[in-house]
Amino acid sequence: MGAARFDVPEVDAFTRTYWDAAAQGRLLIRRCGACGRAHHYPREFCPHCWSEEVAWEEASGRATLYTWSTVHRNDLPPFGDRTPYVAAVVDLAEGPRMMTELVECRDMVAGMPLRVTFREGKPVFGPGG
Repeated sequence: MGAARFDVPEVDAFTRTYWDAAAQGRLLIRRCGACGRAHHYPREFCPHCWSEEVAWEEASGRATLYTWSTVHRNDLPPFGDRTPYVAAVVDLAEGPRMMTELVECRDMVAGMPLRVTFREGKPVFGPGG
């Protein structure tokens, strides 16, 4: 058996829809039918009003950079081989905030436009809008 990896999501019956879409290059979020607000990470209830009337929705893939940090050291496999990398929080155009990784970005500025792309079935963000 190989070494443990800390970059592979644990897929369960609920999140399978999200990860299957990501493998196809589509970013999904959840939207509440009661209050109308979108949220991310996927949950079976609305974190704003607690309604269970939530459904999957395809996001536009547009975002703006909220904050970031360049990681120079990470001992968890396989991140050590990827350093340095940029961990970030982005504001999706639909409203939710999302943790991610920035790729192909230089001279980051808060508020800069970003666009989702996918690496090995996981959403990451790069320049664009």
